[in-house]
Amino acid sequence: MRRKLLAAGLAGIAAAVALAGPAAADTTGDTIVTLTVNAAGGLSITVPATANIGNGVEGTTVSGQLGPVTVLDQRGSLTPNWTTTAVSTDFVTGGGSSGETIPASNVLYWSGPATGTAGTGTFTPGQPTAAQAVVIDTPKVAFSKTGGTGNNFASWNPTLLVNIPDGTVEGVYTGTVTHSVV
Repeated sequence: MRRKLLAAGLAGIAAAVALAGPAAADTTGDTIVTLTVNAAGGLSITVPATANIGNGVEGTTVSGQLGPVTVLDQRGSLTPNWTTTAVSTDFVTGGGSSGETIPASNVLYWSGPATGTAGTGTFTPGQPTAAQAVVIDTPKVAFSKTGGTGNNFASWNPTLLVNIPDGTVEGVYTGTVTHSVV
């Protein structure tokens, strides 16, 4: 009988130990996770390769749109601000003598409003209306963007006005308008 009691007692102890299980363990665990967001690209500008704004005679103004100018900002920046400027060379024909030159001081530019934008922040045309046209014999602000975050773009179709001075000879005049973005 003692054996039975001893066996029953041992069985009871084993059951109690099995039911008690291990001491309570920590039931949470943290994993620190990282990832990297890469910039899709940089800051770029595209402009039309050529533009013909029309014709006129001395003492008049010729005007026309250059075609779409687009700034694409894929820097993925916390502060994706940028400013675009425009500047013109003299317009010349033939040998570029005084009668064959329209000085850059006779070239005016107005950006007009944006034709398209994407992204956050404020997109500001340099010259929203024709009344605000500026002489671009030195770099002038054409368009800018401030505020917001991340990637963005803006497009506009600027107008060029060329005042043809008295004494200008007949010919096809060529000049270069350069847009830069920083």
